[in-house]
Amino acid sequence: MNRKVLMGVGAVIILLIGYFVVRGGASSDSTDILVSVEHGKFQVEVETTGELEAKNSVKIYGPRKLREHRIYQVKIDKIVEEGTEVEKGGWIASLDRSELMTKIQDAQLEVDKELSQYTQIELDTTLQMRQSRDELINLEYAIEEKQIILDQSKFEPPATIKQNEINYKKAARAYTQAKENYIIKKKQNKAKMQEVSANLRKSQNKLNALNDLMMEFNITAPEDGMLIYKKGFDGKPMKEGSTISAWDPVVATLPDLSVMISKTFVNEVDVRKIKKGQFVEVGLDAFPEKRLTGKVIKVANVGEQRPNSDAKVFQVNIQIDGRDDLLRPSMTTSNKIIISTLDTANFVAMECLHSQNDSITYVYLKNGLSVKKQEVEIGLNNMNEVVILDGIEEGDRLYLSIPTGYEDDEISLLPSLNGKRNKKQIEEKVEKPETPQQEKGVRGQGQREGGKKSNKKQSSK
Repeated sequence: MNRKVLMGVGAVIILLIGYFVVRGGASSDSTDILVSVEHGKFQVEVETTGELEAKNSVKIYGPRKLREHRIYQVKIDKIVEEGTEVEKGGWIASLDRSELMTKIQDAQLEVDKELSQYTQIELDTTLQMRQSRDELINLEYAIEEKQIILDQSKFEPPATIKQNEINYKKAARAYTQAKENYIIKKKQNKAKMQEVSANLRKSQNKLNALNDLMMEFNITAPEDGMLIYKKGFDGKPMKEGSTISAWDPVVATLPDLSVMISKTFVNEVDVRKIKKGQFVEVGLDAFPEKRLTGKVIKVANVGEQRPNSDAKVFQVNIQIDGRDDLLRPSMTTSNKIIISTLDTANFVAMECLHSQNDSITYVYLKNGLSVKKQEVEIGLNNMNEVVILDGIEEGDRLYLSIPTGYEDDEISLLPSLNGKRNKKQIEEKVEKPETPQQEKGVRGQGQREGGKKSNKKQSSK
């Protein structure tokens, strides 16, 4: 009897050893990587790459009245090298004058034309007014002559006297009409002179404005500072040969290096986490050993599409704390925006998590010589790790990938999450009520599947 018992126990032990050897051999076909559950401080953060620029800067403008003269684009002929320390009033850049010179020549021709017309009308009116004045003088003499004749005809017949009176009145009337016409002609000629004079002044003012604009094609520094090229719509800095627009004639800037910001862009998935005032850890690619701090001061409300990218991003400005002489515009920064922080938490790599039906999250837990599919309750997460609220403990060993041979094992569920799952199922049924025929069909299908499972278990035994 004892011999049979010992043989039975030995057979069971051999079967168990064979079982674990087979399971172990199956899982050893692929290299499994295990990681430990870590415990400590956990941060939810968004990492971005940015570029330094001054928060405040003085803009250096080119000519601002280009549109008034229908000049819409001007090329930069020469410009001081970027990063040069310039003094107030010092030369910054020269612009291409070819189009402006053509307009100045046309304006000069227009001035010459208006001046010639002014001179011609002035001579014509002078001659015309002289003739009118001579006519008035002659008419005055004619009146005196008719008066003398009338006076000498006192002793003439009445008909002769009457005729002389008529002649005198005609001469007086002609003089009055000529005098009135003279006044009207004078006003007409004055109006003509005012018109040609206005046209001449208009042409001259246009020529003067173009000459003044020519002076602005030599750009000087409004303040002392370090020159930084302005960036165009394509994100590239303007340089010799670049074109400035009449709507935005900024050529360069003089940044105030006392306050710097890092301009970065956050994708539309993460931007909802970003808020003004959040703490930021800033690193410099040029000085890897240097660590800076800052805070979010602006989050754009409208997204934009960056060149060579299909994703929408939102601009975020981060102000750097303090002042550092090493900081220069256009330096690349690595920004770590801290969303929230937990002083103590258990957390694992995101790769350890698996899900079933989008409702159960589980991990593969190293359980002695075996593996256990354990449900876990998750909390906050960042780009690489996730907080585990329940299901595993500090120091537990988890598989990064699915170990071979354990894919179909049952999941060990957490009792604390049963209530949440049941509530979710009830809500789903309320949202999608089933008809009696559908409910009956589902129940019958479940019974059939249950019968198949029981038969399968019996056959396996």
